[in-house]
Amino acid sequence: MILKPQNHAAWLEARKCGLGGSDAGAAIGANKYRSNVDLWREKTGTAKHEDISDKPAVKFGKEAEKHIRELFKLEHPEMAVDYHEFYMYLNDSYPFIYATLDGELTDENGRRGILEIKTATIQNAAGWAEWVDGIPQSYYAQVLHQLAATGWDFVIVFAYLRTPYQGNVARLIERKIDRTDVETDIAYLIEQEMAFWQAVKSGHQPPLILPNI
Repeated sequence: MILKPQNHAAWLEARKCGLGGSDAGAAIGANKYRSNVDLWREKTGTAKHEDISDKPAVKFGKEAEKHIRELFKLEHPEMAVDYHEFYMYLNDSYPFIYATLDGELTDENGRRGILEIKTATIQNAAGWAEWVDGIPQSYYAQVLHQLAATGWDFVIVFAYLRTPYQGNVARLIERKIDRTDVETDIAYLIEQEMAFWQAVKSGHQPPLILPNI
């Protein structure tokens, strides 16, 4: 199922009716900066979500996204890349699970995929370690959520990382995740998000989950 809000204001209003990819990490306690209780308070209207749109890192990421998407197209001419800024893909069985995507992919075999673009400034070795063989936990929860929402076959995370602690080196990192390899994790995430959303609907605050990071 796809919702097609016509503008940013309509998209923001539609987001109130469910959980997006950026909510997934917080919902299961995998976000270092936003707890499941913080998210519950936002979704129940007992707290207001902090507006971070004016922060330099957020502004950089927003402006860089279109350029990184074009670079991805150059790197992967074998894939069709589409982009719809406000489309919301809803899980057919659990429509409160939705995803708005940075890119919609079709590979040479007709398989559907998700492009997730990230920008980050890595300040220390611990931050870099999260990217060496994988992606940070909160981003992993996000892409699992996107697979759950769309039902598609794979995700490619395409990240532009700046590492000033290593001498202002900029790196492009690409990670591909096939749905067949993470079906168990997707099922677990859906189960946890169902419990979280029930807590939102009931108005009963869930127990705080401390991130294991």
